Amino acid sequence: MEHRQAQFAAFYESARDDCVRAVTASLGSRQAAEEVVAEAFARAWARWPRVAEHPSPRAWVVRTALNMHVSWWRRWRREVLTPDRYDQPCHDDPQAAMPDSAMMAALLALPPRQRQVVALRVFLDLDSRATADTLGIAPGTVTAHLARATRALRAHLTAVTERE
Repeated sequence: MEHRQAQFAAFYESARDDCVRAVTASLGSRQAAEEVVAEAFARAWARWPRVAEHPSPRAWVVRTALNMHVSWWRRWRREVLTPDRYDQPCHDDPQAAMPDSAMMAALLALPPRQRQVVALRVFLDLDSRATADTLGIAPGTVTAHLARATRALRAHLTAVTERE
């Protein structure tokens, strides 16, 4: 039991910030991300022997958090995301820093599935296969979503830069 606790504690410490970043990028709200990621980690602890054997426990936590958010949204159907409602980057801890405001606005302009693909591929550094398995889609679909998202992000950020 003590080894299990130590193993989970190490996983939590190393994965928490990455998971919060990935879910924040997908949801557009750091507060909502922190809430669902905390619950996802609680569920991971309850199932730790099984989650520890998962090919990507971080992806399991992110997918669980995203699923919980969808479940919450379906129950309440009141969530309204606005680009100016997310937290500013934390400059105290570069590891925990969120994307800057221009990048966050560009991410929020993407469709939800593209945001999820970017979050998993970029913030968790998962390959296409692991991303596809996590989201329950084909690897080719991951590639297509990532390509579309990259084009849209590039166009959005170029437009912002040219305005400045």
